[in-house]
Amino acid sequence: MLYKGELISLVVAISWTVTALAAEGASRRITPLGLNVLRMLLSLVFLAILMWVVCGHPLPVDADAETWLWLSLSGFVGYVLGDYCLFNSYLLIGSRFGQLFMTLAPAAAAIFGFVLLGEKMSGLAIMGMLITMFGIGLSVLSKGGEHHKLNLKLPLKGVLFGIGAGIGQGVGLVLSKVGMTHYETLIQSPEALDIMPFASTFMRAVTGLVCFSFVMIFRGKTRTIARATRDSRAMLFVLLATLLGPFLGVSLSLMATLYTTTGIAQTIMAMTPIFILLPSWYFFHQKVTPLEILGAIISVAGVTLFFV
Repeated sequence: MLYKGELISLVVAISWTVTALAAEGASRRITPLGLNVLRMLLSLVFLAILMWVVCGHPLPVDADAETWLWLSLSGFVGYVLGDYCLFNSYLLIGSRFGQLFMTLAPAAAAIFGFVLLGEKMSGLAIMGMLITMFGIGLSVLSKGGEHHKLNLKLPLKGVLFGIGAGIGQGVGLVLSKVGMTHYETLIQSPEALDIMPFASTFMRAVTGLVCFSFVMIFRGKTRTIARATRDSRAMLFVLLATLLGPFLGVSLSLMATLYTTTGIAQTIMAMTPIFILLPSWYFFHQKVTPLEILGAIISVAGVTLFFV
């Protein structure tokens, strides 16, 4: 099929758009903490079934202690810190602004990759960081007041959660790369190698579930899960956020790179902050200004420079 990789990348961007909208809807009904616990639990079930079908066992049996260590760290940073920030940002500033801050992830990954792995940052990557930050600023800042100073038009707490989400995803990605690079040397069968990204996601999700469950028990919020299971609309949102996010979204994003270049795939998949503008306006009645649209386009354009 002509442009197969590009079409798959487009499907990924759309699936992540639906994931963000579903996660925002779920967060409004069952709290971000409850959503994260249910999402981690369902992710583990889906991933275990997939590994069982492909490899004949539901657990990543090839992984050693070092693999678990790096991927658990990745799960803590990416899921526990990053996703907790992300879903709280959905609650405070909406999924469209939450996704806009996720364009900070490549910059965070580049900086942390430079510090931890010694990876080089090109001049285009640095320019991309600056353009991305300019695009975000264009969307979230406005002139007002007596002296026409720049002011945040969003709650500061929501902005900080958004920044934390972008940094968490980027740093978590680098930690995942370290763990998966080591994991690859341990795998014996071709089937296990094909399923390695999903086995890695499984280990990250284990950490996420343990940490989120501990926080829920410590805060005495366990009844949140019972209430959520009785809310059919909330559970539909949770199911969509799980299936189209960490399960199908990940698998299709990996598949896209097989049929087109990584740069093209990543560029198309990074278009979620643009795609989410119309449904956010339609479903959540959020006002979208021309300046916010321009800011989203500029921030995505900055992301593309990381993959040129």
